Amino acid sequence: MTRTIFADQLSPAMKVVLNAQSVGLTPEQFVRLCGDNPELRIELTAQKEIIIMSPTGSKTGWRCAEILRQLANWAKQDGTGLAFDSNTGFILPNGAERSPDASWIRRGRWDALTPEQQEVFAPICPDFVVELRSSSDTLTELQEQLEEYIANGTQLGFLIDPFDRRVYVYRPNRPAECLDQPVSVTGEPQLSGFDLHLTELW
Repeated sequence: MTRTIFADQLSPAMKVVLNAQSVGLTPEQFVRLCGDNPELRIELTAQKEIIIMSPTGSKTGWRCAEILRQLANWAKQDGTGLAFDSNTGFILPNGAERSPDASWIRRGRWDALTPEQQEVFAPICPDFVVELRSSSDTLTELQEQLEEYIANGTQLGFLIDPFDRRVYVYRPNRPAECLDQPVSVTGEPQLSGFDLHLTELW
C-alpha cells in the first residue's frame, strides 16, 4: 500500500529522514526531486539520507526573515558578496546538499561559477552561514551541521537558539564560542561591519 504525505499533513515540528544510499541520486536528480516538491524543504546529507522538513512555524519564519533582512541590507551596502535565503541549496565538497537558513558568499567565488551552476544547487560552500533552531531541531544536530559547514570551507557560522537565548559562533580551527543572551553578535573580521542584532528575536 502506498501512502502519500502532503505538506499540509506535516506539522511545523515534523521531520522525515529517508535512507537513499542504495539509490545513488545524482545532483541533477536531487534538484528535480526538490523541484517536484516545492512546498517542502529537502536536504541530502553526506551519508545520502534525504531529510524532508515541513514548512516552518510562523514565528520561526519571522525570525528567519529578520535575520535575512539584516544580512541582505549589509551585503548590499558592503558590496563584496551576495546574501541567500533558506530556499537556496548548495552542494558541499563532501557531497551533502544543504540549505542554511541564511548565507553569504564572496562575490569573487560566486562569479567563478558558471551560469549553469548558479541556476541549480551551486557546488560551493558559503563563506558565512546562519542556522536558526526551530521546534523540530535538536541542538546536537544543528551543532553537527555547523561543524560540517566549517569542515567544508565556511569561515564563520552562527547557530541561533531562541529557546535558550544563546548564539554559538563557529570559526575554523577554534572551538565554538557560546554567547548567552547577546544583544548582538559581530561578523568581524570575516564580514567587516556586519552586526546581527538579536534583541527582537528573543
